[in-house]
Amino acid sequence: MSHPSSVSRHERHVLKHAGIHLLIPLFLGVGMALAYLGAFHQPSPHDVRIDVVGSSAETKVMAQTLQDKLGDMVAIRTVADAGTAEQQIKHREITAALVPDATAPQLLYSDAASATTSQVVVSIFEEVAASQHVPLQLRNVVPVAADGDPSGQSMFFYLVGLTVGSYAAGVAIGAAGAALRHRFRVGLAVVSSAVTALLVTVVAGPVYGALPSHVVEIGLLAWLYSVSIMLIGVGLHPFLGKVTTPTMTMLFVMLNFTTAGGVYAPELLPGFFGALHSFWNGAALHEAGRNLIYFPDLGIGRQVWTLLLWLVAASGLVFASFVYERRRNAPLVSESAEDEELEEVVAAA
Repeated sequence: MSHPSSVSRHERHVLKHAGIHLLIPLFLGVGMALAYLGAFHQPSPHDVRIDVVGSSAETKVMAQTLQDKLGDMVAIRTVADAGTAEQQIKHREITAALVPDATAPQLLYSDAASATTSQVVVSIFEEVAASQHVPLQLRNVVPVAADGDPSGQSMFFYLVGLTVGSYAAGVAIGAAGAALRHRFRVGLAVVSSAVTALLVTVVAGPVYGALPSHVVEIGLLAWLYSVSIMLIGVGLHPFLGKVTTPTMTMLFVMLNFTTAGGVYAPELLPGFFGALHSFWNGAALHEAGRNLIYFPDLGIGRQVWTLLLWLVAASGLVFASFVYERRRNAPLVSESAEDEELEEVVAAA
């Protein structure tokens, strides 16, 4: 008596098909773990710029002693007076400044620049003051807005919502709109990015008040950011097909959110993620929004240029994908034309 195979040929085919599809969620799970744990599981300060106020020989000795004690965690220099140190903090040139005093030293810092970095710096110098048995006085030079942005991370959460909507729309336009002519896909990306930026900005600004100021300017930058992401999705789809979604997730979730500076500033991140912060588009939007809200004297020229360069790169990718599609479809068009000619000959005969 014969026994049927425990796994039929059809079932083996289905299992193989399911296994291939499971590779994408496996990639997403492992990729998220690598990115988020790699960036955030053990934040460690390195070369955090701090000044010691004073120009005397004793101040210079103190600065060198602190440098030797704290090592690579900090980069300590001296500055002539507290007023200069305060201006440097307001211009984000330094993270904090220590004003020495035999009985009550004072630490100047800004949690608007980075709340987590400020916490680390305060913790370091509280330990130093405790070892010397003196109380440490704290002065927050540029505090976060108590109303709307008490954690200083509202801009980051705004970035998260904007990014998810943008890369999902880019994938949708690239896949569902693949049969559309090129200009229609680009037009959809431009219009969809404007709508996405507007709605997310309305939620963050007027609805929740999470953007304390410069809502219109941030919204315009958000559109510039959003349209580049959508165009990247449109441009990648002809080349990658179904792999576009995990690729976009890697670019704009795994690498983007970890390097934006919303959770940890680059001086607390491992070298790879800290380096990406200098040119990634999410970091550019995040830092531009932070400067507009809390450090208006700094300007946002560098961040705007970064966003524009991403848009140029996205446009180049879209153009390349259209050229690729045209060449890929050319043989099909040629065969179709030959078939039509043959049908006309047969009909004439």
